[in-house]
Amino acid sequence: MAGLLEAEARTIAAEDTGRCGLCERPLGRKVEWHHRIPKSRGGTEVIPVHPICHRIIHASVSNQDLATPFADLDVLKARPDISRFLRWIADKPADFHAPHPPRRYPLSAPASPRDRHRQQSFVSGT
Repeated sequence: MAGLLEAEARTIAAEDTGRCGLCERPLGRKVEWHHRIPKSRGGTEVIPVHPICHRIIHASVSNQDLATPFADLDVLKARPDISRFLRWIADKPADFHAPHPPRRYPLSAPASPRDRHRQQSFVSGT
């Protein structure tokens, strides 16, 4: 029951503001909830953001940094990479989505020499 009340409160909050917590453009059909202080660091306060804005936050700032200086949205917006993103996204429609290019390399190191060979063959095409 508490989860439903929390979700309802979030929906009401998003309808009240109607704007993304990062870029301040009107929210679209898809809304994600960004914890200003990450849940892993004890944060509970959330703000509505566009999915693309949520991705740029987590691609640019570690959870450790989000828990301290960048929990303040004005400080976060002042970062050069975030401010550049905000200028770029300003005239895009609310539901704008930029697809990611495919990753060129796996995220983790291979577990064994045989896996490493397979990985090199995949990357080099041999």
